[in-house]
Amino acid sequence: MPLIQVKYASPRADHAKRQELSAGIAAKASALAAQVLHKDPKVTAVIVEHVPADQWFCGGRSLADQQLASFWLDIKITDSTNTKEEKAAFVARAFADMGTILGRLHEESYVLVHDVHGYAYGFAGVTQEQRYVEGKLGAQKIARRA
Repeated sequence: MPLIQVKYASPRADHAKRQELSAGIAAKASALAAQVLHKDPKVTAVIVEHVPADQWFCGGRSLADQQLASFWLDIKITDSTNTKEEKAAFVARAFADMGTILGRLHEESYVLVHDVHGYAYGFAGVTQEQRYVEGKLGAQKIARRA
């Protein structure tokens, strides 16, 4: 049940192209979360925001001046549900795939994987910890009946 937020800037992102880029970024971010981090796409939310390239600065110069793209991908997942290797693979794949979508990337493009405690994170009004406990209790009831 990750929440993924992506901000991006690209000199290619004229008004007509932004919707296509945003949709491609949302689809790719959700697919990567499913493929690499094993997250259920049915409960994955993605927020995509465009920032004009002349308002995004890396190394003191705008991306518009450098004719480069950049992005910031922030994903929140429940703590201890993924290994360090899976998170590293997600970071690497996100960088590569965003470059395919946005064009040549500035090296100052970032991916942040937040491990959030299950008692402090949830959806539909229920924390992930509650879901885990309820799942365990349900499994125990079924086992006792068998």
